Amino acid sequence: MTLFDWIIWSGAALTLFGLGALVWCIWTVSRARARGLDDAALREKMRGVLAVNMGALAASVIGLMMVVIGIVLAR
Repeated sequence: MTLFDWIIWSGAALTLFGLGALVWCIWTVSRARARGLDDAALREKMRGVLAVNMGALAASVIGLMMVVIGIVLAR
């Protein structure tokens, strides 16, 4: 495997990790809404999920950029 293959595969793994974290965020918020929490408790739950959500989006974007850069540079 070349260096570019490593960049592509590690970027794909990072993207999958980010997508998994996004699914976790969706699942956590939908469970909190289904419980019928009051407004203050739901806001507190969403505040914690928001940080994970932003990190997951950043990880997915960086992973996709790594994949694209690896493909472009491998040519």
